[in-house]
Amino acid sequence: MDIASSSVPSHLSLIRKASEKAARGGNIVDLQLANSVAVIIGGAKGIGQAIVRGFAQEGAHVAIVDVDTGVQSLADELAAATSAQTLAAVADATDYESLQTIAARVISEFGRVDHLIYAAGAGSGKYGFPFWNLSPADWQRVLDINLLGAVNAAHAFTPEMTAARQGTVLFLSSIAGQIGSQTDPPYSAAKAAVINFAQCAAKDLAQYDVRVNTICPGMVKTAVNESVWQAWQNAQPESQQLSYDEWATAKIAATTPLNRWQEPADVAALALYLASPLAHNITGQTMNVDGGIVMHS
Repeated sequence: MDIASSSVPSHLSLIRKASEKAARGGNIVDLQLANSVAVIIGGAKGIGQAIVRGFAQEGAHVAIVDVDTGVQSLADELAAATSAQTLAAVADATDYESLQTIAARVISEFGRVDHLIYAAGAGSGKYGFPFWNLSPADWQRVLDINLLGAVNAAHAFTPEMTAARQGTVLFLSSIAGQIGSQTDPPYSAAKAAVINFAQCAAKDLAQYDVRVNTICPGMVKTAVNESVWQAWQNAQPESQQLSYDEWATAKIAATTPLNRWQEPADVAALALYLASPLAHNITGQTMNVDGGIVMHS
C-alpha cells in the first residue's frame, strides 16, 4: 500500500502541538512517529529488534532488513499486534545492490522513507590485548559489516530523503569506537569510523533537512557482547575462566558508574526520540547509552 499521501505534520506544527499539550498539563510522550516509514537494517535481534518494536508501537510502518531469515516472522507478529504495516527483507548489508533493490521495494510499497536506522554489527570473534593477537585477515569482514554496510545503507536510502527534503538517519556505533578498546581492535576501529562517517553525512545532508546521529551503547546483553566474552574466555587459562554472567558482572562493576546492564530498550528509547520531530535541532551528534562508562566534558 502506498502511504506517501498520508498526512505527516511538519516539525514546527508537531512541536507547537506538544508545547500546547504540555501547557495544558498533558502528557507529551507521543513522539509523533505514527504513519512514518522506518527502515531498520539489522532489525531481527537485539538492539535492532527493540528499535523495530518501538517504531511499530508508535504507529510507524517498518521495513525490517537482516541476514537472519527470522525477519519475516517478526514482521508478521508486529503486523498482527500493532497498526504497523510491515515489510521483511533478507539481505546482507555488505551487498550494495541488494540494499538498492530493497530501497526500491520500500518506495514501491510504502511510498517514501522517513527514517533509516543502521543497527547491523559484528566483531571479529577474537581477543586483542595486544592487537597482534589478530592477523590483518581478521579485519576485512568486521570493517565490511560495521562500516561499509553503513555506507551502503546511506547511499541506498538517503536519495529518497533528500528528494523529499526531510528524514533522519541513525547509526549504531559503540563506546568501543570512542575509547580505542583493545578487546577487539577491528571492531573498535570500525565503530570509530562509523562515528566519523555519520558526522560527514550530517554535514552533507543538513541542507536537505535530513538529520544524522549516532548512538553508542555500552554493556548490552547481545550476541556481539557475548562474542567478546567468548573470545576473552578462549584466551584464559582454565583456572581463570568465568561464566558469561560472572565476567559481565565483574566488568560492569569495574567500568560502569551506574553498575548495571544497559538494555536494548534503553537504546531504542533514544533512537525513537532522535527520529522524532522533538529532536529537530539535533544532528551530527554521538550519544552514549552506557551507564556512564564514557563521560565527555
